[in-house]
Amino acid sequence: MDDPNPFPRLTRRAALGTLWTGMGLLWLFDVFSLEATSEFSGSPTDWWVLASAVVAGVAVVMPDGVLALPWRAGAAALASGVMTVLYLTALPELESSWGLLESLCLLLLLARSARETWPPRLAAALCAALALAVVATPLRLSGTSDGFFSFVLTCAAGGAIGLGCYVRGLDARRRRAVADVRQSERLALARELHDFVAHHVTGIVVQAQAARTIRETAPEQVDPLLSGIERAGAETLESMRRLVRVLREDPTEGGSPVRPGELFPELAELVAAFSERDAPATLHFAEDARRAPVDPEVGTSVRHVVQEALTNVRRHAPGAPSVSVRISLEDGLRVSVHNEPPPGHPSSGASAEPLGGRGGLGLVGLAERAEAVGGTLDAGPAEDGGWRLTASFPVREALSGPASGAVSGSAA
Repeated sequence: MDDPNPFPRLTRRAALGTLWTGMGLLWLFDVFSLEATSEFSGSPTDWWVLASAVVAGVAVVMPDGVLALPWRAGAAALASGVMTVLYLTALPELESSWGLLESLCLLLLLARSARETWPPRLAAALCAALALAVVATPLRLSGTSDGFFSFVLTCAAGGAIGLGCYVRGLDARRRRAVADVRQSERLALARELHDFVAHHVTGIVVQAQAARTIRETAPEQVDPLLSGIERAGAETLESMRRLVRVLREDPTEGGSPVRPGELFPELAELVAAFSERDAPATLHFAEDARRAPVDPEVGTSVRHVVQEALTNVRRHAPGAPSVSVRISLEDGLRVSVHNEPPPGHPSSGASAEPLGGRGGLGLVGLAERAEAVGGTLDAGPAEDGGWRLTASFPVREALSGPASGAVSGSAA
Protein backbone atom coordinates (compact mmCIF):
# COMPACT_ATOMS: atom_id res chain seq x y z
CA MET A 1 0.00 0.00 0.00
CA ASP A 2 1.29 3.45 -0.88
CA ASP A 3 2.15 5.76 1.93
CA PRO A 4 -0.20 8.75 1.71
CA ASN A 5 2.40 10.94 3.36
CA PRO A 6 5.06 11.95 0.80
CA PHE A 7 7.67 12.97 3.41
CA PRO A 8 10.32 10.56 4.73
CA ARG A 9 9.74 9.02 8.14
CA LEU A 10 12.73 10.86 9.68
CA THR A 11 11.38 14.20 8.44
CA ARG A 12 7.96 13.45 9.87
CA ARG A 13 9.44 12.53 13.24
CA ALA A 14 11.50 15.72 13.29
CA ALA A 15 8.44 17.82 12.46
CA LEU A 16 6.41 16.06 15.14
CA GLY A 17 9.13 16.65 17.72
CA THR A 18 9.31 20.32 16.77
CA LEU A 19 5.54 20.61 17.16
CA TRP A 20 5.56 19.04 20.60
CA THR A 21 8.44 21.27 21.70
CA GLY A 22 6.62 24.36 20.48
CA MET A 23 3.43 23.30 22.22
CA GLY A 24 5.34 22.72 25.46
CA LEU A 25 6.93 26.17 25.30
CA LEU A 26 3.56 27.80 24.65
CA TRP A 27 2.07 25.89 27.58
CA LEU A 28 4.82 27.20 29.86
CA PHE A 29 4.26 30.71 28.57
CA ASP A 30 0.52 30.45 29.28
CA VAL A 31 1.19 29.14 32.82
CA PHE A 32 3.68 31.93 33.62
CA SER A 33 1.30 34.52 32.21
CA LEU A 34 -1.52 33.18 34.37
CA GLU A 35 0.64 33.19 37.50
CA ALA A 36 1.77 36.74 36.80
CA THR A 37 -1.74 38.13 37.04
CA SER A 38 -2.72 39.91 40.23
CA GLU A 39 -5.97 37.95 40.52
CA PHE A 40 -4.23 34.55 40.51
CA SER A 41 -4.28 32.95 43.98
CA GLY A 42 -3.15 29.39 43.11
CA SER A 43 -6.46 27.74 43.94
CA PRO A 44 -7.74 24.88 41.72
CA THR A 45 -10.46 27.16 40.36
CA ASP A 46 -7.84 29.49 38.89
CA TRP A 47 -6.29 26.65 36.88
CA TRP A 48 -9.59 25.74 35.25
CA VAL A 49 -9.14 28.53 32.73
CA LEU A 50 -6.43 26.41 31.06
CA ALA A 51 -8.59 23.26 30.86
CA SER A 52 -9.69 23.99 27.28
CA ALA A 53 -6.04 24.37 26.25
CA VAL A 54 -5.31 20.93 27.68
CA VAL A 55 -8.25 19.41 25.78
CA ALA A 56 -7.11 21.04 22.53
CA GLY A 57 -3.52 19.90 23.04
CA VAL A 58 -4.56 16.31 23.72
CA ALA A 59 -6.80 16.41 20.62
CA VAL A 60 -3.81 17.42 18.49
CA VAL A 61 -1.30 14.85 19.75
CA MET A 62 -3.70 11.90 20.16
CA PRO A 63 -3.22 9.32 17.35
CA ASP A 64 -6.02 8.78 14.86
CA GLY A 65 -6.18 5.11 15.80
CA VAL A 66 -7.23 5.97 19.36
CA LEU A 67 -9.98 8.45 18.49
CA ALA A 68 -11.06 9.73 15.09
CA LEU A 69 -10.22 13.30 14.13
CA PRO A 70 -13.85 14.53 13.97
CA TRP A 71 -14.45 13.47 17.58
CA ARG A 72 -11.24 15.11 18.81
CA ALA A 73 -11.84 18.31 16.86
CA GLY A 74 -15.43 18.49 18.04
CA ALA A 75 -14.38 17.97 21.68
CA ALA A 76 -11.75 20.73 21.42
CA ALA A 77 -14.23 23.16 19.85
CA LEU A 78 -16.85 22.35 22.48
CA ALA A 79 -14.41 22.74 25.38
CA SER A 80 -13.17 26.08 24.06
CA GLY A 81 -16.67 27.39 23.47
CA VAL A 82 -17.90 26.28 26.90
CA MET A 83 -14.89 27.90 28.56
CA THR A 84 -15.54 31.17 26.70
CA VAL A 85 -19.20 31.21 27.72
CA LEU A 86 -18.39 30.33 31.34
CA TYR A 87 -15.68 32.95 31.53
CA LEU A 88 -18.00 35.65 30.23
CA THR A 89 -20.81 34.71 32.61
CA ALA A 90 -19.51 33.01 35.79
CA LEU A 91 -15.73 33.01 36.20
CA PRO A 92 -13.82 36.04 37.44
CA GLU A 93 -12.08 38.13 34.84
CA LEU A 94 -8.37 37.39 34.48
CA GLU A 95 -6.07 39.36 32.20
CA SER A 96 -4.21 36.31 30.92
CA SER A 97 -7.11 33.85 30.67
CA TRP A 98 -6.66 33.41 26.92
CA GLY A 99 -3.89 30.93 26.13
CA LEU A 100 -1.77 30.88 22.96
CA LEU A 101 -1.51 27.07 23.09
CA GLU A 102 -5.27 26.74 22.81
CA SER A 103 -5.40 28.96 19.74
CA LEU A 104 -2.53 27.14 18.07
CA CYS A 105 -4.12 23.72 18.67
CA LEU A 106 -7.51 24.91 17.45
CA LEU A 107 -5.92 26.27 14.27
CA LEU A 108 -4.10 22.98 13.67
CA LEU A 109 -7.32 21.03 14.16
CA LEU A 110 -9.10 23.46 11.85
CA ALA A 111 -6.57 22.92 9.04
CA ARG A 112 -6.65 19.13 9.48
CA SER A 113 -10.45 19.04 9.55
CA ALA A 114 -10.63 21.07 6.34
CA ARG A 115 -8.22 18.65 4.71
CA GLU A 116 -9.16 15.20 6.02
CA THR A 117 -12.73 15.12 7.33
CA TRP A 118 -15.27 13.29 5.23
CA PRO A 119 -18.05 13.77 4.17
CA PRO A 120 -17.83 17.45 3.18
CA ARG A 121 -20.89 18.37 5.28
CA LEU A 122 -19.20 17.13 8.43
CA ALA A 123 -16.02 18.97 7.45
CA ALA A 124 -17.95 22.21 6.98
CA ALA A 125 -19.67 21.85 10.36
CA LEU A 126 -16.41 21.11 12.18
CA CYS A 127 -14.60 23.97 10.46
CA ALA A 128 -17.39 26.39 11.39
CA ALA A 129 -17.32 25.28 15.05
CA LEU A 130 -13.53 25.43 15.29
CA ALA A 131 -13.31 28.81 13.53
CA LEU A 132 -15.96 30.25 15.86
CA ALA A 133 -14.08 28.91 18.89
CA VAL A 134 -10.81 30.43 17.66
CA VAL A 135 -12.32 33.84 16.96
CA ALA A 136 -14.21 33.91 20.28
CA THR A 137 -11.27 33.11 22.58
CA PRO A 138 -10.03 36.74 22.85
CA LEU A 139 -13.43 37.72 24.27
CA ARG A 140 -12.21 36.33 27.57
CA LEU A 141 -9.82 39.28 27.85
CA SER A 142 -10.81 42.38 29.73
CA GLY A 143 -10.23 45.65 27.97
CA THR A 144 -10.45 46.88 24.41
CA SER A 145 -7.74 44.70 22.83
CA ASP A 146 -10.02 41.70 22.38
CA GLY A 147 -11.38 43.12 19.10
CA PHE A 148 -7.89 43.38 17.60
CA PHE A 149 -6.97 39.83 18.62
CA SER A 150 -10.29 38.56 17.26
CA PHE A 151 -9.51 40.18 13.91
CA VAL A 152 -6.04 38.62 13.83
CA LEU A 153 -7.42 35.20 14.72
CA THR A 154 -10.15 35.58 12.09
CA CYS A 155 -7.45 36.01 9.46
CA ALA A 156 -5.54 33.05 10.92
CA ALA A 157 -8.66 30.88 10.86
CA GLY A 158 -9.33 31.84 7.24
CA GLY A 159 -5.75 30.95 6.36
CA ALA A 160 -6.02 27.59 8.12
CA ILE A 161 -9.23 26.78 6.25
CA GLY A 162 -7.71 27.87 2.95
CA LEU A 163 -4.57 25.80 3.53
CA GLY A 164 -6.59 22.75 4.52
CA CYS A 165 -8.87 23.06 1.47
CA TYR A 166 -5.88 23.56 -0.82
CA VAL A 167 -4.15 20.44 0.46
CA ARG A 168 -7.49 18.59 0.29
CA GLY A 169 -7.68 19.51 -3.37
CA LEU A 170 -4.13 18.28 -3.93
CA ASP A 171 -4.96 15.00 -2.20
CA ALA A 172 -8.06 14.56 -4.36
CA ARG A 173 -6.05 15.32 -7.50
CA ARG A 174 -3.42 12.80 -6.43
CA ARG A 175 -6.06 10.13 -5.81
CA ARG A 176 -7.57 10.77 -9.24
CA ALA A 177 -4.13 10.61 -10.83
CA VAL A 178 -3.38 7.32 -9.10
CA ALA A 179 -6.76 5.93 -10.20
CA ASP A 180 -6.10 7.05 -13.79
CA VAL A 181 -2.65 5.48 -13.77
CA ARG A 182 -4.02 2.22 -12.43
CA GLN A 183 -6.75 2.23 -15.05
CA SER A 184 -4.18 2.92 -17.75
CA GLU A 185 -2.07 0.06 -16.46
CA ARG A 186 -5.08 -2.26 -16.61
CA LEU A 187 -5.76 -1.21 -20.21
CA ALA A 188 -2.10 -1.59 -21.10
CA LEU A 189 -2.09 -5.03 -19.51
CA ALA A 190 -5.11 -6.03 -21.58
CA ARG A 191 -3.41 -4.83 -24.76
CA GLU A 192 -0.16 -6.58 -23.90
CA LEU A 193 -1.97 -9.82 -23.11
CA HIS A 194 -3.71 -9.71 -26.46
CA ASP A 195 -0.63 -8.73 -28.45
CA PHE A 196 1.75 -11.24 -26.90
CA VAL A 197 -0.49 -14.22 -26.25
CA ALA A 198 -3.29 -14.20 -28.83
CA HIS A 199 -0.83 -14.71 -31.66
CA HIS A 200 0.55 -17.93 -30.14
CA VAL A 201 -2.70 -19.25 -28.73
CA THR A 202 -4.39 -18.89 -32.11
CA GLY A 203 -1.61 -20.94 -33.67
CA ILE A 204 -2.03 -23.62 -31.01
CA VAL A 205 -5.75 -23.90 -31.69
CA VAL A 206 -5.26 -24.01 -35.47
CA GLN A 207 -2.68 -26.81 -35.21
CA ALA A 208 -4.87 -28.74 -32.77
CA GLN A 209 -7.78 -28.52 -35.22
CA ALA A 210 -5.51 -29.68 -38.03
CA ALA A 211 -4.30 -32.64 -35.95
CA ARG A 212 -7.87 -33.68 -35.24
CA THR A 213 -8.71 -33.48 -38.93
CA ILE A 214 -5.84 -35.67 -40.18
CA ARG A 215 -5.52 -38.14 -37.33
CA GLU A 216 -7.44 -40.77 -39.28
CA THR A 217 -6.18 -40.11 -42.82
CA ALA A 218 -2.53 -39.16 -42.11
CA PRO A 219 -1.55 -40.21 -38.61
CA GLU A 220 2.16 -39.82 -39.42
CA GLN A 221 1.66 -36.04 -39.65
CA VAL A 222 0.12 -35.74 -36.18
CA ASP A 223 3.47 -35.86 -34.37
CA PRO A 224 4.90 -32.80 -36.18
CA LEU A 225 1.73 -30.91 -35.40
CA LEU A 226 2.01 -31.85 -31.74
CA SER A 227 5.61 -30.64 -31.78
CA GLY A 228 4.42 -27.35 -33.23
CA ILE A 229 1.81 -27.05 -30.50
CA GLU A 230 4.49 -27.68 -27.88
CA ARG A 231 6.76 -25.05 -29.43
CA ALA A 232 3.91 -22.52 -29.62
CA GLY A 233 3.07 -23.18 -25.97
CA ALA A 234 6.68 -22.51 -24.98
CA GLU A 235 6.62 -19.28 -26.98
CA THR A 236 3.43 -18.29 -25.21
CA LEU A 237 5.06 -18.81 -21.81
CA GLU A 238 8.04 -16.75 -22.90
CA SER A 239 5.71 -13.97 -24.05
CA MET A 240 4.05 -14.00 -20.66
CA ARG A 241 7.45 -13.76 -18.95
CA ARG A 242 8.37 -10.77 -21.10
CA LEU A 243 5.05 -9.18 -20.21
CA VAL A 244 5.73 -9.62 -16.49
CA ARG A 245 9.19 -8.09 -16.92
CA VAL A 246 7.67 -5.07 -18.65
CA LEU A 247 5.09 -4.61 -15.89
CA ARG A 248 7.82 -4.81 -13.25
CA GLU A 249 9.86 -2.25 -15.21
CA ASP A 250 13.12 -3.97 -14.34
CA PRO A 251 15.75 -2.75 -16.82
CA THR A 252 18.10 -5.59 -15.91
CA GLU A 253 15.63 -8.16 -17.25
CA GLY A 254 15.67 -6.87 -20.81
CA GLY A 255 12.03 -5.90 -21.08
CA SER A 256 9.79 -5.65 -24.11
CA PRO A 257 10.86 -2.45 -25.94
CA VAL A 258 12.70 -3.06 -29.19
CA ARG A 259 16.26 -1.76 -29.16
CA PRO A 260 17.73 0.06 -32.17
CA GLY A 261 18.83 -2.45 -34.81
CA GLU A 262 16.64 -5.28 -33.48
CA LEU A 263 13.40 -4.40 -35.27
CA PHE A 264 14.29 -5.98 -38.62
CA PRO A 265 15.48 -9.33 -37.14
CA GLU A 266 12.40 -9.57 -34.94
CA LEU A 267 10.05 -8.85 -37.84
CA ALA A 268 11.91 -11.30 -40.06
CA GLU A 269 11.57 -14.02 -37.42
CA LEU A 270 7.89 -13.21 -36.93
CA VAL A 271 7.13 -13.34 -40.67
CA ALA A 272 9.18 -16.50 -41.14
CA ALA A 273 7.27 -18.28 -38.37
CA PHE A 274 3.97 -17.23 -39.91
CA SER A 275 5.06 -18.39 -43.35
CA GLU A 276 6.14 -21.75 -41.97
CA ARG A 277 2.87 -22.53 -40.21
CA ASP A 278 0.17 -20.60 -42.04
CA ALA A 279 0.65 -18.95 -45.46
CA PRO A 280 3.50 -17.72 -47.71
CA ALA A 281 4.63 -14.35 -46.41
CA THR A 282 7.31 -11.89 -47.45
CA LEU A 283 8.92 -8.99 -45.64
CA HIS A 284 10.06 -5.91 -47.56
CA PHE A 285 12.09 -3.61 -45.33
CA ALA A 286 13.41 -0.50 -47.10
CA GLU A 287 17.03 0.30 -46.38
CA ASP A 288 16.31 3.91 -45.44
CA ALA A 289 13.61 2.68 -43.03
CA ARG A 290 16.17 0.38 -41.40
CA ARG A 291 18.45 3.38 -40.83
CA ALA A 292 15.64 5.58 -39.50
CA PRO A 293 16.16 6.50 -35.82
CA VAL A 294 13.03 5.38 -34.00
CA ASP A 295 12.29 5.42 -30.31
CA PRO A 296 12.01 2.06 -28.51
CA GLU A 297 8.28 2.48 -27.98
CA VAL A 298 7.81 3.08 -31.71
CA GLY A 299 9.75 -0.08 -32.54
CA THR A 300 7.64 -2.05 -30.08
CA SER A 301 4.46 -0.62 -31.62
CA VAL A 302 5.64 -1.58 -35.14
CA ARG A 303 6.25 -5.13 -33.96
CA HIS A 304 2.81 -5.28 -32.36
CA VAL A 305 1.14 -3.97 -35.51
CA VAL A 306 2.75 -6.69 -37.65
CA GLN A 307 2.01 -9.36 -35.05
CA GLU A 308 -1.65 -8.37 -34.76
CA ALA A 309 -2.06 -8.11 -38.54
CA LEU A 310 -0.68 -11.62 -39.06
CA THR A 311 -2.91 -12.93 -36.29
CA ASN A 312 -5.93 -11.37 -38.03
CA VAL A 313 -4.91 -13.01 -41.31
CA ARG A 314 -4.77 -16.37 -39.53
CA ARG A 315 -8.19 -15.83 -37.99
CA HIS A 316 -10.13 -14.16 -40.79
CA ALA A 317 -8.37 -15.28 -43.99
CA PRO A 318 -6.97 -18.80 -43.47
CA GLY A 319 -5.39 -20.18 -46.62
CA ALA A 320 -4.55 -16.78 -48.12
CA PRO A 321 -2.30 -17.22 -51.18
CA SER A 322 0.23 -14.65 -49.97
CA VAL A 323 0.84 -12.05 -47.30
CA SER A 324 3.08 -9.03 -47.76
CA VAL A 325 4.62 -6.96 -44.97
CA ARG A 326 6.23 -3.68 -46.10
CA ILE A 327 8.19 -1.21 -43.98
CA SER A 328 9.09 2.06 -45.69
CA LEU A 329 9.99 5.64 -44.90
CA GLU A 330 7.18 7.86 -46.19
CA ASP A 331 6.48 10.88 -43.99
CA GLY A 332 7.55 8.73 -41.08
CA LEU A 333 7.89 5.00 -40.63
CA ARG A 334 5.09 3.37 -42.62
CA VAL A 335 3.97 -0.19 -41.96
CA SER A 336 1.69 -1.98 -44.40
CA VAL A 337 0.41 -5.55 -44.12
CA HIS A 338 -1.64 -6.90 -47.03
CA ASN A 339 -3.12 -10.32 -47.64
CA GLU A 340 -4.78 -11.60 -50.80
CA PRO A 341 -8.25 -13.09 -50.45
CA PRO A 342 -8.27 -16.84 -49.80
CA PRO A 343 -9.61 -19.19 -52.50
CA GLY A 344 -13.37 -19.41 -52.54
CA HIS A 345 -13.75 -16.26 -50.50
CA PRO A 346 -17.35 -15.02 -51.08
CA SER A 347 -17.53 -11.58 -52.59
CA SER A 348 -20.58 -10.81 -50.51
CA GLY A 349 -18.51 -10.93 -47.36
CA ALA A 350 -20.55 -13.73 -45.77
CA SER A 351 -17.52 -15.57 -44.49
CA ALA A 352 -17.45 -18.26 -41.88
CA GLU A 353 -17.08 -17.39 -38.23
CA PRO A 354 -13.40 -16.58 -37.60
CA LEU A 355 -11.38 -18.47 -35.06
CA GLY A 356 -11.97 -16.88 -31.67
CA GLY A 357 -15.19 -15.18 -32.76
CA ARG A 358 -15.80 -11.62 -33.88
CA GLY A 359 -15.72 -8.36 -31.99
CA GLY A 360 -12.14 -8.54 -30.74
CA LEU A 361 -10.26 -5.54 -29.38
CA GLY A 362 -7.03 -6.10 -31.29
CA LEU A 363 -7.42 -3.23 -33.76
CA VAL A 364 -8.79 -0.98 -31.04
CA GLY A 365 -5.73 -1.66 -28.92
CA LEU A 366 -3.40 -1.08 -31.88
CA ALA A 367 -5.07 2.23 -32.70
CA GLU A 368 -4.70 3.37 -29.09
CA ARG A 369 -1.07 2.27 -29.05
CA ALA A 370 -0.32 4.06 -32.32
CA GLU A 371 -1.96 7.28 -31.11
CA ALA A 372 -0.05 7.06 -27.83
CA VAL A 373 3.29 7.29 -29.68
CA GLY A 374 2.10 9.94 -32.13
CA GLY A 375 1.15 7.65 -35.02
CA THR A 376 -1.96 6.65 -36.95
CA LEU A 377 -3.52 3.35 -37.97
CA ASP A 378 -5.98 2.43 -40.70
CA ALA A 379 -7.40 -0.94 -41.73
CA GLY A 380 -9.89 -1.96 -44.38
CA PRO A 381 -10.55 -4.00 -47.56
CA ALA A 382 -7.96 -3.84 -50.33
CA GLU A 383 -8.62 -3.36 -54.04
CA ASP A 384 -8.11 -7.06 -54.83
CA GLY A 385 -10.65 -8.19 -52.24
CA GLY A 386 -8.10 -8.88 -49.55
CA TRP A 387 -7.32 -6.84 -46.45
CA ARG A 388 -4.78 -4.11 -45.79
CA LEU A 389 -3.59 -2.67 -42.50
CA THR A 390 -1.52 0.51 -42.64
CA ALA A 391 0.14 2.37 -39.78
CA SER A 392 2.44 5.39 -39.70
CA PHE A 393 4.82 6.26 -36.88
CA PRO A 394 7.06 9.29 -36.31
CA VAL A 395 10.84 9.16 -36.47
CA ARG A 396 13.25 11.39 -34.57
CA GLU A 397 14.72 13.05 -37.67
CA ALA A 398 14.32 12.98 -41.41
CA LEU A 399 16.89 11.08 -43.45
CA SER A 400 18.36 12.79 -46.48
CA GLY A 401 19.72 11.23 -49.62
CA PRO A 402 18.28 8.75 -52.09
CA ALA A 403 16.55 5.72 -50.67
CA SER A 404 18.32 2.47 -51.17
CA GLY A 405 16.66 -0.52 -52.69
CA ALA A 406 14.19 -2.47 -50.62
CA VAL A 407 15.38 -5.49 -48.73
CA SER A 408 13.09 -8.41 -49.43
CA GLY A 409 13.11 -11.28 -47.03
CA SER A 410 11.00 -14.23 -47.98
CA ALA A 411 9.81 -16.37 -45.11
CA ALA A 412 8.95 -19.29 -47.31
